[in-house]
Amino acid sequence: MRKFFWTVASAAVFVAVPAFAQDASTDTGAVETADGTRAFGIEPYVGIIGGYERFDDEVTHSGIPVPAGQNYKGGLIEGVAGVNVPLGPVFAGVEGSVAKGFTGDIDWEYGAAGRFGVRAGDTGLFYGKVGYRWVNFDALGPNSGDYGEMVYGVGTEFAPAGKKMNDVRVRLEVDTYGDAHSFRPMAGLIAQF
Repeated sequence: MRKFFWTVASAAVFVAVPAFAQDASTDTGAVETADGTRAFGIEPYVGIIGGYERFDDEVTHSGIPVPAGQNYKGGLIEGVAGVNVPLGPVFAGVEGSVAKGFTGDIDWEYGAAGRFGVRAGDTGLFYGKVGYRWVNFDALGPNSGDYGEMVYGVGTEFAPAGKKMNDVRVRLEVDTYGDAHSFRPMAGLIAQF
């Protein structure tokens, strides 16, 4: 699973070579990109994404108990809120998230991550993220506790053709828990304001 995750992550980085947005000045003196979004400033956003997570059957640093042959897995719906700080053609940001499992072994997940990446063309972002996430499993009973560990991921956001960056965007993302102990593809909508 680790080789598969890093192969997918590497392919996303090398295949998605972004074109940087050109800067243009407005009458107010603020610097904007070609799509009309600010090149510098603060861009808060909220979103809802969904997907699936599957943990492998190896013991993690967080101590998730793994009975022989057990792979915890399940569908998730997640709310995210964060802020991006555009710095010309690149950006940095922070994001918090809360996810609820709607099928399978996962009850709740919650955490925070830092994001960093590049703005691509008129309406896209490519980013990497590093953070910390806690997981609670239905499969371990009501008093099982939360298991926390570092998370790593890559993703992209893009607006449909003809839309500006500050409209609703589509997010596609994949991340992993700990040392590639899970595979978590997610997709959804992000609204920036």
